[in-house]
Amino acid sequence: MAGAPSAYQNLDYGASRQRVTLVADGEVALRRARRLLEEDDSFAIQTLQLPELNSVRASGDLLWVELADAPPAEAVELLDAVQQHAASRSASSVVSATEEWIDLIAARIVSPDVTVLITANDVDRIAALGLATAVQTSGVRDNSADRSEGRLKQLSEEVNRIAMALARLSDTPLSQDTMRPVQPGEGPAVSAELIRSIIRARRLRDQFIPGNLFADPAWDILLDLLQAEIIQHRVPVSSLCIASAVPATTALRWIRTMTDRGMLLRREDPHDARRVFIELAAETSTAIRRYFDKVGSAAVV
Repeated sequence: MAGAPSAYQNLDYGASRQRVTLVADGEVALRRARRLLEEDDSFAIQTLQLPELNSVRASGDLLWVELADAPPAEAVELLDAVQQHAASRSASSVVSATEEWIDLIAARIVSPDVTVLITANDVDRIAALGLATAVQTSGVRDNSADRSEGRLKQLSEEVNRIAMALARLSDTPLSQDTMRPVQPGEGPAVSAELIRSIIRARRLRDQFIPGNLFADPAWDILLDLLQAEIIQHRVPVSSLCIASAVPATTALRWIRTMTDRGMLLRREDPHDARRVFIELAAETSTAIRRYFDKVGSAAVV
C-alpha cells in the first residue's frame, strides 16, 4: 500500500495539530479515511503500511485503523498490533470495520483505549475522533459540521449514560437475598419459553413504536445470554450485538463495559482463536433468576 512519509519530522504539525497515524488494509479504505482527515486541518496525518506499524513512537499519537478487505491472517496481525500499541503506549486508537469483523475484533481487542466503530459513516468517524482526541471538528465541511457536532455530543452522552448506569448498579446496596456468596448454576429455574416470549414481545413492540424510545441494550443482552444459558447455547459477540437491538458499535461498548465490571465473562473459542463467546457471570445469572422468581408470571417486557 502506498503511503505518505512514515517519519513525523518531515511534517509541519503546528502547535495545535493532533497527530494521527492512519493504517488501512486496502487502497479504497485508505483513500476514504485520508480524504476525511484532510478536510480538518487540525490533524497531522501519517499513513503506514502494516509492517511499519511498530514505528509509531510518540505516546500521544492517535492510531486510526480501517479494516475492510484484509485476509484473515493479516487482519489478526493488524488488530494484534493495535492492541499492543494501546497497551504499551496508553494511547487512544480507533478501529473502523464492517460487521463481518465483529467477532475477530472482540477476540483480539480488549484495551479500553481502543474505540470500535462498526459500519460507520463519515460523521460517526469524525465524531469518534473528536471524542478520542478532544479536538473540535470545526474544520469539517459546512454541510456536515452541525451533524458532526451533534453526533459527538450524542456519543459523549451515550458513554456517560453507560458509565452512570453501571456506577448506580455497583453503588446500590444489595438486598439480603443477594448478599450471600453464590455458586455457579445456583438460582431458581427459569423457563426458556418465558425468556423467548419476553424477547419476542420486545421486538414486536419495536414494530409499532420507534425502538430508540425504549433502547435498553443492557437488558436485551442479559436476556439473550440467560436464554442461551438455559438451553446451553454459546453466544458469539456478533450474535449478541444483533440481540441487543442497537447499532453494533453501541452494543460492543455495552458488552465491553459489562465485561470489565464482571457482569459478563469472555470465553475463548477452543477451536477458533479468532472468536470469543460471551456468557453471564455466575452472580449475574443468579440475580436475574431471582428477579424472575420474584416477578412470577407477571408480564415482563
